[in-house]
Amino acid sequence: MTRVAGIDCGTNSIRLLVADVHPETGELIELDRRMTIVRLGQGVDRTGRLAPEALERTFAACRAYAEVIKEFGAERIRFVATSASRDAENRDEFVNGVVEILGVEPEVITGDQEAEFSFTGATGELHGTETYLVVDIGGGSTEFVTGNKHVEAARSVDIGCVRLTERHVRHDPPTAEEADAIRADVRAALDLAAETVPIGTAGTLVGLAGSVTTVAAIALGLPEYDSEKIHHARISAAQVAEVTDRLLASTHDERAAIPVIHPGRVDVIIAGALVLREIVERVGAHEVVVSEHDILDGIALSVA
Repeated sequence: MTRVAGIDCGTNSIRLLVADVHPETGELIELDRRMTIVRLGQGVDRTGRLAPEALERTFAACRAYAEVIKEFGAERIRFVATSASRDAENRDEFVNGVVEILGVEPEVITGDQEAEFSFTGATGELHGTETYLVVDIGGGSTEFVTGNKHVEAARSVDIGCVRLTERHVRHDPPTAEEADAIRADVRAALDLAAETVPIGTAGTLVGLAGSVTTVAAIALGLPEYDSEKIHHARISAAQVAEVTDRLLASTHDERAAIPVIHPGRVDVIIAGALVLREIVERVGAHEVVVSEHDILDGIALSVA
């Protein structure tokens, strides 16, 4: 077994997985998994630059993760950066800061690479013979990937809970017009995704990342966030619609009082839920299989 550390730095959060991985069988034993909301993508859609305060939040999380990696004695580290850092003019500041703290250069991967990692992590434990459609709803982008044991088609599109919230939401809760504007962006992005990925032909829809797992936790009525109960839960299309309607009608304080919503997601979960609902309706899925294993697991496997 090889002890590795994988870091996924997205638009909204930065996450760490330390695991022992068998390089031949792909067996993965999780040792530590954690997430910090840093909102690296704050304002990027508007300014094209990473904000100084967003960079400092991210570097603070990196310093904390460096201590964890040292404590577990990981032999190899891979740091993958996604949507926000792909788009930013000043991404060199981000790269240099990460190198200084962790000693590795962040790989600013393409949307297709992001899709590959997400698919590998999400489907590693699923052993069906049908085609999977894996959907990874992030802060700045959403990845669509189809395949069974291997990726057959993938597309990344620029819809995410942070990007859509910053672009369209000016009221709390959002007005009907603001919600419609989000839906319009999602539908246009789905049209783009469908040019590359046969999104309506998969047998099983698998949903990843915080927007999906949060909607699932609300649908399950959990008193607190419980990864074991959420992982591989099956949430019906009706439950997705019901939770989305509930969130659309809620104020910031009402959402903050829902114990399974991370404080860093309170202001963006409505957009995330709308993205998920539009996808479910577009592909005609009866349910979503929710996975807690995602791009992080794919990164860790790739390191080994």
